[in-house]
Amino acid sequence: MNEGGLSIVVRSGKYEDVHYALAMAAAAVAVNKPAVLFFTMAGIRALTGPPPPLEDWTRDATNRQRGVGDFETLLQACVELGVRFIVCEMGLRSLSIDRTSLRADVPFTVAGIVTLLEETKPGMHLLEIS
Repeated sequence: MNEGGLSIVVRSGKYEDVHYALAMAAAAVAVNKPAVLFFTMAGIRALTGPPPPLEDWTRDATNRQRGVGDFETLLQACVELGVRFIVCEMGLRSLSIDRTSLRADVPFTVAGIVTLLEETKPGMHLLEIS
């Protein structure tokens, strides 16, 4: 992969925020840039679907009707394109979410902030979606 890329912290439980993070990660990998999605706090709920308990979930049907990639399409694109998924161990504990309730079709690692920082290679941009 080329230098550059994105590490994205997803801590929001809002559909629009998680949707955009998935779109950004899929686009980065599609143009040969590495992408890491770090789900923490309310953002972790995005991986407990389908459908995940995100605020304003009705936007997903609207996006689909308008020809915009829906949540499942973007999530599966990220998986297939090789986006790295990290679920924050501290966030799981803080919200009392059992890791067994997370989606089995998403290859995630449970880790912490140190792992995120180690995965954020020189030249990558660290963004927070919240």
